[in-house]
Amino acid sequence: MSQPPQPPSQPPQGMPPEQPGGGFGAPNPSYGPPPAQPPAPPQGAPGAPGYGYPPPVAPPGYGYPQTPPPGGYGYPGQPGQPPQPGRFGPYGAPGQSPQPGAFGAPQAPYGTPPVPSGGGRRRLAVVVSAAAALVLLVGGGVWYALQGGDSEDRAGGTGGAASGNSGQDDSGGGKAAPKAAAGKLLFGVEQQEVPDQVNVNGMWATDKVVAKADVYKIVGYDFSGGRKWELPLDGAVCWATKVTDGKAVALVGDGKATNQPGDRKQYGGPCTQLVAFDVDKGEKLWQRSAKSGDQDITFQEVTIGGGTVAAGGTSGGAAWSLADGKELWKPKAGDDCKDAGYGGGGKLVAVRRCGAYDRPLVTVQTLDAASGGVRSSFRLPPGLNYPHIVSTDPLVVAVAAGDSTGNSASDFMVIDDSAKDGTLRAKISTGNGKYQPKCPSVEVEGCAKTAVTKDTLYLPTQQHASGNADQPGQVNEIVAFDLASGQTKGKTDGTPGSETIPLGTDADGYPVVYQNPTWNAGGRVLRIDPRTFRSAVLLKNADSTARTESSLSPGYQSAIWAGGRLFLGNHYATKSTAGMDKRYLMLAFGGE
Repeated sequence: MSQPPQPPSQPPQGMPPEQPGGGFGAPNPSYGPPPAQPPAPPQGAPGAPGYGYPPPVAPPGYGYPQTPPPGGYGYPGQPGQPPQPGRFGPYGAPGQSPQPGAFGAPQAPYGTPPVPSGGGRRRLAVVVSAAAALVLLVGGGVWYALQGGDSEDRAGGTGGAASGNSGQDDSGGGKAAPKAAAGKLLFGVEQQEVPDQVNVNGMWATDKVVAKADVYKIVGYDFSGGRKWELPLDGAVCWATKVTDGKAVALVGDGKATNQPGDRKQYGGPCTQLVAFDVDKGEKLWQRSAKSGDQDITFQEVTIGGGTVAAGGTSGGAAWSLADGKELWKPKAGDDCKDAGYGGGGKLVAVRRCGAYDRPLVTVQTLDAASGGVRSSFRLPPGLNYPHIVSTDPLVVAVAAGDSTGNSASDFMVIDDSAKDGTLRAKISTGNGKYQPKCPSVEVEGCAKTAVTKDTLYLPTQQHASGNADQPGQVNEIVAFDLASGQTKGKTDGTPGSETIPLGTDADGYPVVYQNPTWNAGGRVLRIDPRTFRSAVLLKNADSTARTESSLSPGYQSAIWAGGRLFLGNHYATKSTAGMDKRYLMLAFGGE
């Protein structure tokens, strides 16, 4: 077993650099210079392997001999053995936090926000042979060329300037955008003092309440900042679902951090507890764990899909009914397969890993949410060991091929799961940094800076010089890709000096994006018209709040757009240092 990572003596200074990739979906080499390298990684913190495995060994490329994956659910835990280091390090210890400056992080005009201290972890490198440029599609029986620039931008200049559409209706789209609102800071939740670092990764919003994970608790607020309820927890929130029918689930550590070196719970207890709660009322609905022998299984993430709560990780997957907490399945002893994680939403999709850690057979499976039965299965090419479910309906999967490492994706695979054997509909390449989504290293869910509608994937481009003498500075655009063909459909124009970040979709199914504040202007929330790719302003925050707003950018923290309000949330509560600005767990913005 690998040794648990130790926290560095100094706060992390950046991410490991991204390397140019090849293999699956290799970029078009004609596109511009590569992105600048981020700062060097922290020293003194050994890398923790993903899913508790040793670092993967490079496979001999696509096409090595394979055997069909064995059946059965889950993967046995190891009774008597401590949980393996995962996303939050040993026994729930915090991993390296997202860093400003990586993957298009905003250029905050007042300096980057403080970097949390705590245990660092090198991002897992997924090494794939660049020699194999073709993959034989299992279901279709045809050869699909994976090399080349099928995602090359052919739509240049089709989008309307976002800065020129304030308050106007979407042109040619169908439903008119809501009237633009002049935004203000409704309230901010200040972070309480902590000895080191505590995970607070969770934020939920309904039409009555916004709730935020706090230090060993979840707190609900009205939209003026008044506390409506408080739900105490046994430990820190390791991972959280979205709101479903007014309910949400938090994956919680079994015990609080002792902050005593060498203590088993120095960083907190292992992430074993699932807590379901009513978001409006703050009532705990149920609390569950899954056992292997006499020990609780440690999970890395949790989601809700089709009315089922599903958690996955090192020891496999387990599921419960959202309605009453009834256990639906858990890992089976002696099984050679495990569910590494799940994607939720309208459907429930599992990522299953079978066989040896260095050459696993990885499949993406659409499940019957009530029983766990497999409705459709798509087998990934060898080497794509850590896929991310971006959307379950339509089914869109992000993968990292070639020398891709860390918070990125080399390609998006659009999968048709209407039949028992899934087939590849289209492949969209991120062009070696030309497009910059943000996906975690090994977790199944968690991709950010993307938006998916029923027929389109929206990705942000890399920031680049505006080329406008009247409006100098860095700028990026949002590009739309057709899910049926993988080709570009159009793009928006950006605003020089501000990064534009997809947040998801609104109640009408339109893509919604956020523009970071500039040095002298507040941030904005925009809606993209899917026909014209023009942007309509939904919320324009006050210029006077730009400094506060820039401390919690969706480029490296979380964001929710709901009910005409913008909520920005922090993933970590951290120890303060001299001269540090006021630290917030959450900021809420809305109309006057």
